[in-house]
Amino acid sequence: MKDQEVILNSNKLVQYLKKPASGFTRDDIINFIEGNGIRMLNFRYIAEDGKLKQLNFFINSRMHLEEILTIGERVDGSNLFSFIDAGSSDLYVIPRYKTAFVNPFAENPTLDILCSFYDNTGNPLESAPENILRKAHTEFKRSTGYTFKALGELEYYVITARDHQSDLYPIQDQRGYHEAPPFTKWCAFRKQALQYICECGGKVKYAHSEVGNFSNEYGSFEQNEIEFLPVDVEDAADQIVVAKWILRMLGRKNGVNISFAPKITIGKAGNGLHIHMLLEKNGVNVMADEKGLTDTAKKAIAGLLDLAAPLTAFGNTIPTSYLRLVPHQEAPTNICWGDRNRSVLVRVPLGWITKSKMIVDANPQDTSALPEISGRQTFEFRAPDGSADVYLLLAGLVVAARHGLEMENALDLAKELYVDVNIFQKEHKARIGKLEHLPTSCWESADCLQEERGYFEKNNVFPVGTIDNIIKKLKSYHDIELSERLYSQQDEIKHLVDSYLHCM
Repeated sequence: MKDQEVILNSNKLVQYLKKPASGFTRDDIINFIEGNGIRMLNFRYIAEDGKLKQLNFFINSRMHLEEILTIGERVDGSNLFSFIDAGSSDLYVIPRYKTAFVNPFAENPTLDILCSFYDNTGNPLESAPENILRKAHTEFKRSTGYTFKALGELEYYVITARDHQSDLYPIQDQRGYHEAPPFTKWCAFRKQALQYICECGGKVKYAHSEVGNFSNEYGSFEQNEIEFLPVDVEDAADQIVVAKWILRMLGRKNGVNISFAPKITIGKAGNGLHIHMLLEKNGVNVMADEKGLTDTAKKAIAGLLDLAAPLTAFGNTIPTSYLRLVPHQEAPTNICWGDRNRSVLVRVPLGWITKSKMIVDANPQDTSALPEISGRQTFEFRAPDGSADVYLLLAGLVVAARHGLEMENALDLAKELYVDVNIFQKEHKARIGKLEHLPTSCWESADCLQEERGYFEKNNVFPVGTIDNIIKKLKSYHDIELSERLYSQQDEIKHLVDSYLHCM
């Protein structure tokens, strides 16, 4: 297993140290820095706004390096988190060695390391997003015996000014799914992003052009997606935030805008952040067996459905989120689940649960023995978008899955909310009428979180103050019936969209 994690791994530290990132030590980091002429070190961390911050060090001695890698550094917490008072604002940032990567954009050889926040007592900062996620997973493992793994589907738009080149080989409007050059213009950009993400420790499954593509008087818009491989839920959050930083940095380098915003314009595909999940026991995927989806999987899905409305408070955090969550846009509006069904909130995709001979049929000349492939079954939560605080969203999903595993009526609820039809079609209107709806605004999402906050605050996974701040922020938008108020108001819609173009 160790060799499998090293061979073909693109992370330069993994290749140099001949060990997986999960085993990195302080001495490993120092040895890499000394052996590769690294001159600068960046501490990176996520604050309240969801963006990747940095603290720069110029390495002037081994003693200096050992010190900052051992005790971290102080930062002003009041300028990173609104809940920290300026009168007692000092926080520690402590590096997590396994997250180290060579910065692909630095002019001088530079190593970046993600950090965690600690308070003045030396304990993890209760309300730090990465700590809330860690607490959620720790409690989940303690109470269920399972490990929670996740991956994100990161959708983004490349936005450029229109020119003659943009109009060559045009794509049909909203028909960009898996399109290739010359009908897409930003494939090389996407492949460069893939390379950098993998070199920085991300584990990518694949990438492709997405449905959304259009042009108007403001420019050309081309949607893409990067999907990751399942990893422990804390690592899943880390690789998404690093990937968003890389995409934005590449965008700046290429003179284009990159947006993860949930809505770019009305009537066109928005950017989702679909999250796939699975549970493992002793390294074995327990989501499916030879009979199909397991009761464990159905219970976890029931938990997500039961807490779906308050989960939007973490995954759909700005007014334009609710311009995306409308019918007929492949974005969910009703609380239900189904197999391979893209009209539902929780989708169970194909998972290769049967012993297939497809590869033999496609390659009859190959008589070699087939390797053992581990279970790949996941279930997908389709509501979140690019405005999500990834750490809090994933923490919320972990809490909801645990809730499902603890619910006495979880299997009954899963059976009741199962849908095997396209609920957006008129002939299934009666079925829709029996389903509950997701919130339609930040204000409504805040009300749902207020009502169900006890599930998230249980065992202090989400501190009370964190929930209070989220509700306060969501309420501050005053966006009740926003869609109706903006109907046909194109200038106001554009102003609103532009205001949140660089959310999180």
